[in-house]
Amino acid sequence: MKKIIFILFIISGFGLNAQIKNYDWKNMSREKRKEVINSFSPEQRKELLKEFRNNMVIDILQIAPEDKTEFTTVYNEYLDNQKKIQNQFDSNFDPEKLSEEEAKVRLQQSFDLGQKLLDNKKKYAEKMQTVIPCQKVLKLFQSEVMMRDKMNEKKPHNGNNKGSKPRQNP
Repeated sequence: MKKIIFILFIISGFGLNAQIKNYDWKNMSREKRKEVINSFSPEQRKELLKEFRNNMVIDILQIAPEDKTEFTTVYNEYLDNQKKIQNQFDSNFDPEKLSEEEAKVRLQQSFDLGQKLLDNKKKYAEKMQTVIPCQKVLKLFQSEVMMRDKMNEKKPHNGNNKGSKPRQNP
Protein backbone atom coordinates (compact mmCIF):
# COMPACT_ATOMS: atom_id res chain seq x y z
CA MET A 1 0.00 0.00 0.00
CA LYS A 2 2.88 2.37 0.77
CA LYS A 3 4.28 1.71 -2.70
CA ILE A 4 0.98 2.71 -4.28
CA ILE A 5 0.86 5.97 -2.37
CA PHE A 6 4.53 6.64 -3.11
CA ILE A 7 3.96 6.11 -6.83
CA LEU A 8 0.96 8.43 -6.72
CA PHE A 9 3.12 11.13 -5.19
CA ILE A 10 5.77 10.61 -7.86
CA ILE A 11 3.11 11.01 -10.50
CA SER A 12 1.77 14.12 -8.84
CA GLY A 13 5.30 15.46 -8.72
CA PHE A 14 5.62 15.08 -12.48
CA GLY A 15 2.52 17.21 -12.85
CA LEU A 16 0.50 14.72 -14.82
CA ASN A 17 -2.91 16.04 -15.67
CA ALA A 18 -4.33 12.61 -16.27
CA GLN A 19 -7.73 11.84 -14.89
CA ILE A 20 -7.94 8.12 -14.37
CA LYS A 21 -11.23 6.46 -13.59
CA ASN A 22 -12.86 9.93 -13.57
CA TYR A 23 -10.84 11.08 -10.56
CA ASP A 24 -8.77 14.23 -10.47
CA TRP A 25 -5.76 12.60 -8.81
CA LYS A 26 -3.56 15.68 -8.98
CA ASN A 27 -5.95 17.90 -7.05
CA MET A 28 -7.24 15.23 -4.70
CA SER A 29 -6.10 15.35 -1.08
CA ARG A 30 -3.79 12.63 0.19
CA GLU A 31 -6.50 11.24 2.45
CA LYS A 32 -9.05 11.16 -0.38
CA ARG A 33 -6.57 9.40 -2.72
CA LYS A 34 -5.92 6.81 -0.04
CA GLU A 35 -9.64 6.32 0.52
CA VAL A 36 -10.35 5.93 -3.20
CA ILE A 37 -7.47 3.52 -3.74
CA ASN A 38 -8.51 1.44 -0.74
CA SER A 39 -11.98 1.12 -2.23
CA PHE A 40 -10.53 -0.50 -5.37
CA SER A 41 -10.16 -4.23 -5.84
CA PRO A 42 -6.57 -5.53 -6.19
CA GLU A 43 -7.12 -5.86 -9.95
CA GLN A 44 -8.36 -2.28 -10.19
CA ARG A 45 -5.33 -1.07 -8.23
CA LYS A 46 -3.05 -2.96 -10.58
CA GLU A 47 -4.73 -1.39 -13.62
CA LEU A 48 -4.62 2.05 -12.02
CA LEU A 49 -0.89 1.76 -11.36
CA LYS A 50 -0.31 0.48 -14.87
CA GLU A 51 -2.16 3.47 -16.30
CA PHE A 52 -0.28 5.89 -14.02
CA ARG A 53 3.04 4.32 -15.02
CA ASN A 54 2.18 4.52 -18.71
CA ASN A 55 1.12 8.16 -18.43
CA MET A 56 4.24 9.03 -16.48
CA VAL A 57 6.51 7.36 -19.05
CA ILE A 58 4.66 9.05 -21.93
CA ASP A 59 5.05 12.38 -20.15
CA ILE A 60 8.76 11.88 -19.36
CA LEU A 61 9.54 10.81 -22.93
CA GLN A 62 7.22 13.39 -24.49
CA ILE A 63 5.70 10.79 -26.80
CA ALA A 64 3.78 12.32 -29.70
CA PRO A 65 -0.01 11.86 -29.41
CA GLU A 66 -0.13 9.81 -32.61
CA ASP A 67 2.47 7.35 -31.20
CA LYS A 68 1.01 6.92 -27.69
CA THR A 69 -1.15 3.88 -28.40
CA GLU A 70 1.50 1.97 -30.33
CA PHE A 71 4.23 2.85 -27.83
CA THR A 72 2.06 1.85 -24.85
CA THR A 73 1.28 -1.50 -26.46
CA VAL A 74 4.95 -2.28 -27.09
CA TYR A 75 6.03 -0.97 -23.67
CA ASN A 76 3.43 -3.03 -21.80
CA GLU A 77 4.38 -6.11 -23.82
CA TYR A 78 8.03 -5.52 -22.87
CA LEU A 79 7.17 -5.20 -19.17
CA ASP A 80 4.95 -8.29 -19.26
CA ASN A 81 7.76 -10.32 -20.81
CA GLN A 82 10.29 -9.01 -18.29
CA LYS A 83 7.92 -10.03 -15.48
CA LYS A 84 7.45 -13.52 -16.95
CA ILE A 85 11.20 -13.99 -17.15
CA GLN A 86 11.72 -12.74 -13.59
CA ASN A 87 9.05 -15.13 -12.32
CA GLN A 88 11.06 -18.07 -13.66
CA PHE A 89 13.55 -17.65 -10.82
CA ASP A 90 12.50 -18.58 -7.31
CA SER A 91 14.42 -16.26 -5.02
CA ASN A 92 12.67 -17.53 -1.91
CA PHE A 93 15.51 -19.58 -0.45
CA ASP A 94 18.22 -19.23 2.15
CA PRO A 95 21.65 -19.33 0.45
CA GLU A 96 23.25 -20.36 3.76
CA LYS A 97 21.26 -23.60 3.75
CA LEU A 98 22.28 -24.65 0.24
CA SER A 99 25.02 -27.14 -0.43
CA GLU A 100 27.92 -25.97 -2.56
CA GLU A 101 26.47 -27.77 -5.58
CA GLU A 102 22.96 -26.34 -5.06
CA ALA A 103 24.44 -22.86 -4.67
CA LYS A 104 26.35 -23.22 -7.95
CA VAL A 105 23.14 -24.27 -9.72
CA ARG A 106 21.24 -21.29 -8.28
CA LEU A 107 24.04 -18.92 -9.20
CA GLN A 108 24.07 -20.20 -12.79
CA GLN A 109 20.27 -19.88 -12.91
CA SER A 110 20.55 -16.25 -11.82
CA PHE A 111 23.12 -15.57 -14.57
CA ASP A 112 20.88 -17.25 -17.15
CA LEU A 113 17.93 -15.19 -15.95
CA GLY A 114 19.97 -11.98 -16.20
CA GLN A 115 20.91 -12.88 -19.78
CA LYS A 116 17.27 -13.56 -20.69
CA LEU A 117 16.25 -10.20 -19.23
CA LEU A 118 18.99 -8.46 -21.21
CA ASP A 119 18.03 -10.28 -24.42
CA ASN A 120 14.40 -9.28 -23.92
CA LYS A 121 15.42 -5.67 -23.28
CA LYS A 122 17.45 -5.63 -26.51
CA LYS A 123 14.56 -7.16 -28.47
CA TYR A 124 12.07 -4.58 -27.22
CA ALA A 125 14.53 -1.70 -27.59
CA GLU A 126 14.55 -2.53 -31.31
CA LYS A 127 10.74 -2.74 -31.40
CA MET A 128 10.40 0.57 -29.57
CA GLN A 129 12.73 2.23 -32.05
CA THR A 130 10.14 1.60 -34.75
CA VAL A 131 7.82 3.89 -32.77
CA ILE A 132 10.11 6.37 -30.99
CA PRO A 133 13.69 7.54 -31.59
CA CYS A 134 16.63 5.71 -30.05
CA GLN A 135 17.32 8.67 -27.72
CA LYS A 136 13.89 8.23 -26.14
CA VAL A 137 14.38 4.48 -25.74
CA LEU A 138 17.63 5.21 -23.93
CA LYS A 139 15.86 7.81 -21.78
CA LEU A 140 13.15 5.23 -20.98
CA PHE A 141 15.70 2.73 -19.70
CA GLN A 142 17.44 5.44 -17.67
CA SER A 143 14.14 6.48 -16.10
CA GLU A 144 13.38 2.83 -15.23
CA VAL A 145 16.65 2.63 -13.32
CA MET A 146 15.92 5.94 -11.60
CA MET A 147 12.42 4.80 -10.55
CA ARG A 148 13.71 1.42 -9.35
CA ASP A 149 16.42 3.14 -7.31
CA LYS A 150 13.83 5.47 -5.79
CA MET A 151 11.61 2.54 -4.88
CA ASN A 152 14.55 0.67 -3.34
CA GLU A 153 15.38 3.72 -1.21
CA LYS A 154 11.93 3.44 0.34
CA LYS A 155 12.09 -0.34 0.79
CA PRO A 156 13.23 -1.60 4.17
CA HIS A 157 16.18 -3.96 4.08
CA ASN A 158 15.30 -5.87 7.24
CA GLY A 159 12.37 -7.80 5.78
CA ASN A 160 9.44 -5.90 7.26
CA ASN A 161 7.24 -3.31 5.59
CA LYS A 162 7.16 -0.75 8.39
CA GLY A 163 9.39 1.78 6.63
CA SER A 164 13.07 2.19 6.05
CA LYS A 165 13.89 4.14 9.20
CA PRO A 166 14.13 2.33 12.51
CA ARG A 167 11.51 3.34 15.03
CA GLN A 168 12.46 4.77 18.38
CA ASN A 169 11.14 3.08 21.46
CA PRO A 170 9.00 5.29 23.72
